[in-house]
Amino acid sequence: MSRSKYKNWIVAISYGYPGVVGNFINQYLIRKRVRLRRIVEKQKALGRIKDEDLVLVEYPDIKSLDPKHWKDQDHYAVLGLPKLRHRSTPEQIKFAYRKMVLKHHPDKRRRAGEKLGRDADDYFTCITRAYEILGSLESRRSYDSIDPNFEDYIPPNNKSSRENFFKVYGDVFEQNMRWSLDPDVPFLGDKWSTIEEVDTFYNFWYNFNSWREYSYLDEENKEKAEDAYERRWMEKQNRAARATRKKEENQRIRQLVDNAYACDPRVKQYKEDEKKKKEMEKNARANAIKKANEEKLAAEAEKQKKLKDEERKLEEERVRKQTEAKKEKEREKKMLKKERQKLKGYCKNQNFFRDSEKERLNMMEQIDHLCVEVNLISLQELNKSISDAESTESAKNIIEQKLHQLRQQVQQEKQKHLEAASKSKINAVNGSSGGKEKAWSYSDIKVLIKAVNLFPAGTNDRWEVVANYINTHSSMKGRSGKECLARAKNLKESELKAEVNQKAFEKFQEKHLNEAGKKNGTTDSDITKRLDGPRPWTGEEQKRLEQALKTYPSSTPQRWDRISEAVMERTKKECMIRYKELVEMVKAKKAINKPSKT
Repeated sequence: MSRSKYKNWIVAISYGYPGVVGNFINQYLIRKRVRLRRIVEKQKALGRIKDEDLVLVEYPDIKSLDPKHWKDQDHYAVLGLPKLRHRSTPEQIKFAYRKMVLKHHPDKRRRAGEKLGRDADDYFTCITRAYEILGSLESRRSYDSIDPNFEDYIPPNNKSSRENFFKVYGDVFEQNMRWSLDPDVPFLGDKWSTIEEVDTFYNFWYNFNSWREYSYLDEENKEKAEDAYERRWMEKQNRAARATRKKEENQRIRQLVDNAYACDPRVKQYKEDEKKKKEMEKNARANAIKKANEEKLAAEAEKQKKLKDEERKLEEERVRKQTEAKKEKEREKKMLKKERQKLKGYCKNQNFFRDSEKERLNMMEQIDHLCVEVNLISLQELNKSISDAESTESAKNIIEQKLHQLRQQVQQEKQKHLEAASKSKINAVNGSSGGKEKAWSYSDIKVLIKAVNLFPAGTNDRWEVVANYINTHSSMKGRSGKECLARAKNLKESELKAEVNQKAFEKFQEKHLNEAGKKNGTTDSDITKRLDGPRPWTGEEQKRLEQALKTYPSSTPQRWDRISEAVMERTKKECMIRYKELVEMVKAKKAINKPSKT
């Protein structure tokens, strides 16, 4: 569909729907035509003028121009282009200069009969200077950057600017767009502009790139420098001045855009719409959460209902299966009774295949035992085999073979029970759960008691740790945790435990008597023992040992090396022996205070 057909189609719809829809479409088309007309007018006002439409305006004070102040003159007005100014093309500037030369050249004026003095061509020099500035692209740009007709005006952020936003800021932005390096400059638009167009406009101006530079206002003329050093100094001063003015210009543009953004009614409306949209989304989320909760509660209720229904069905199914199982059991019981009666009746009819009364009674007991032991299927198969037998002798052989199998089965089960009972009895005696039995000596039981005290209840893998300790400190190796556990259970409250405690007490008494003898006095034999045996511990050494044991716990690496260093004058081995003696003394005291029951 072409654009004209599309346009006619929209017009037809607007006329075909005279109601609200037609009025809306008609208003939309009117706004679109107004916007297009404004854009065309702006482009005409800001664009170039055709050569055939060029009109030169004579500068009224041209003869009063002073060549010494040529830099302060309006070059466009001198050449007759005060309206076009920066929109003038190089051809139009050249054309205007030729017109001025033909009219104001000194030779032309002399031929026209004008009497000229020696300095009569002074103002013509201003015309030549104007063309020199505007005829070169670089010098013209430097002059356009400080165009005297341009106003660096920034509309304030007040109520008047907000009420007349498009009129106030539209002209200002149209004047400042001449400085843009990018020729495609977006317009401010109108109140019907979309938010995308507004964002594009402000993004462009917040990132505005200006070609405006201020070399025309340089205070130092490097052409007048006497040497290269002075020229470089002048260039440095000029660059600093230009940078300062460029920074001020960027700040001015930024302030202009900030004020426009603050006063723009479209931005305000967009923010209000966004706020309403967020509130609507928030309400929608709240309603969705509420609805989800309601659905969740309904689903939970439905789930509970289904669970109850399933439980009820399961209960009904269980009762049904139980009833069916009971019926099946009764049916099997009746069938089993029937099969038993059939077997017993057959055997009774045959006098149980025996001649004497005693043998018949024995056979009757065996048949009764057979009926009790075998299941329904085996009994049915036996009766079928008997009924299919060709003769009574064959039936007799079948029954006796079945009885023989039953006796063998009973004998095997009996043997298994005897072996299991014998095995459990052996384990109970030796305290072992399986494998090769190992006898426990007195020293082994002593080490077991010590290990049980060292590793109390709560230790990780306690009985495996106890077994490892016994295997390390006992002559018998290879004991398992189960063996240690069984022996410890048998050892509780036994005479062996009391005997061990009694021997520990006797050892303590012996040491106590030796220490008492040392306090009362030393004999020759004591001196000999002291010289030949270990050196006794002093009170100070005992204190240092106890402090070192507290300072360095069992988790400390190289614990006994550090303890021997802390005690001083004692080796690592002496410290370990002294520690073991102290442990035995503490255990013996506990045994005295709380003797075991015999």
